[in-house]
Parts: sequence; structure tokens; C-alpha cells
Amino acid sequence: MHPLLRFTLDLFDPPPPQAPAPGSARPRAKPSQPVVPPANHAALPASRPVPGVEFVHPQATRQVHLDGVLVAYALVRGKRRTIGMVVGPDGLGVRAPRWTTLHEIDAALQSKAQWIVRKLRETQERHAQQLQTRIEWRDGAQFPYLGGTVRLLLDPSHRFVGAGAQLDDVPLPVPEGATPPLPGAAVRLLRVALPPTASAAQIRDAVQAWLMRQALDLFAQRLAHFGPLLQVQHKRLALSSAGTRWGSARSDGSIRLNWRLMHFALPVIDYVVAHELSHLRVMNHSPQFWDTVRSVVPDYPVQRTRLKDDSVPTW
Repeated sequence: MHPLLRFTLDLFDPPPPQAPAPGSARPRAKPSQPVVPPANHAALPASRPVPGVEFVHPQATRQVHLDGVLVAYALVRGKRRTIGMVVGPDGLGVRAPRWTTLHEIDAALQSKAQWIVRKLRETQERHAQQLQTRIEWRDGAQFPYLGGTVRLLLDPSHRFVGAGAQLDDVPLPVPEGATPPLPGAAVRLLRVALPPTASAAQIRDAVQAWLMRQALDLFAQRLAHFGPLLQVQHKRLALSSAGTRWGSARSDGSIRLNWRLMHFALPVIDYVVAHELSHLRVMNHSPQFWDTVRSVVPDYPVQRTRLKDDSVPTW
């Protein structure tokens, strides 16, 4: 690197700590003081909370005021040509070329200030919602299944060990003096072939394996239903575990569908299946594509909204 450019960078970044000379006395550490930076963009000591910061990345090294909000973010320099920003579960992460000044990074963040703050708040709300929907994997736990609710029952009898679990419809219990339920009313009970001493991880894995088997069977049925209607034929079906994507389709006929769709009611699943099959005719999201989806799922906007609004449990 050119010496002049290195000198310029040193004006913005603190120099790396120097090792003490052999035989010299080690300087006594000064007591730490709370950091309240007066500037709009300031360095943060690692792992030290700063009062007034609304969003703090666990590896935050700098902070900046964005759209009236103080944000502590993780800055990483590397071999790249542009400034990149990522808003994730931990907060805001920024990657920048080694030669980019902090003034340029600050300007880039300010240009996206509203978007960054909006995404940070959406992520924070999503995380809080996930905590509320987290499943405690134990005997009697409940989770959404095809728009209804399933309760777990650990059954060590191993009468269905080949499948790992079995879904039963059992009559709802009627408390003494209560009005009997409507005919056919039932609670779905998933009997899992595990002893009461099974760990939470064992129960979760057994239920996930059962859900994925159900997903493969159901998705294949719905693909076989909508394929002829759309005059397309998929070549391969695979399950996905993506965190934010419900499905994908490739021009070679391969379709991937997220097994967590099994938490939703069938009309929502049908919308996703039709969506991906429609991509085998139109590989974009043009008006022609949405007309194709509408031809087999007329109320697709309703199902699309439900897919976004409904809470999916955290695994």
C-alpha cells in the first residue's frame, strides 16, 4: 500500500497495539470509563455496552445515528470493491474495502438510514415473535399442523417404530357439566415412539423427521394436482429448510419446497405449490406470471398474505 494512503487511513482508524520492548515495564491499565461519543460516528470498545444505543451488534466496533436512532454495528474490512450492509438476527453488519474512509462508510449508511432502521425493527419484532412461538419439546407439547393443532404424546410401546410416529384423531374430553362438542370434533394426537425420559433434542428430531415424511407425500400430491392444470411437469421434488424462503423452481424442472409449510393450512400450501409450478412457464414475477398463478389459485393474494402473517414456530 502507498505510504501516503496508509497515513490517511491511520487518521481514521486507531493504530494496532504495540508490544512492549523487551525488559520495559508494562504500563498500568487505566480504569475503564463509560463511552458517550459526542460525534455522529464513533468507535466503540469491544463488548462494552453504551447507553442510548437502540440496536447493538454483538461484535459492534462502531456506532452511528441513523434516522434518529443510535445503532452500534460491526465493521469488517476486507478484499472487496464496494460497501456492503447486512441486517440479520445479530443486528447491522458492514463490510468495506480496506482503503475506504470512515467518512465514506458513514455517507453510505446515511443514504440507507431509513431502510436500515426499518429492517432492524422488523428483525427485532420477528425475533420477539419467534420467542413467543418457540416449542418446548416435551410430552404434551403442541405445534400447528395443516392449519390445526397437534399435541405430542410420548408412547414407548413402539407399535409404529418403522414410522417413528403416528397421528391419531381422538375425541375431545368434555368436562363435567360442559356442553358436548360438535359431532366429529377432535384433537389431533401425535404419538411419538420415544420413552418419557427422551431429551428435547430427541423429541424435536423425531417430530421433524415425521413432518418431513408427511411433507414429501403431500407436496407430491399437490404437484400432481396442479401440474396438469398449468400444463407443466416438474422433474424433481426436494425439501428445503431455508429460513426465509418457502419454495424455489429451476428451469430444469426441479422444485424445492420448505417442509415448514406443513404448519400452514392446505390453501396456503397450494398457493406456494402453484407459485413454483407457474415459474416453469414464466421464470419471473411479471403480470403474466401472476395471471398464471391466478388461473389455478384465484384467491392467491389472500393466501400470500396468510403466508406472511401467520406465526411459524421456532425449531
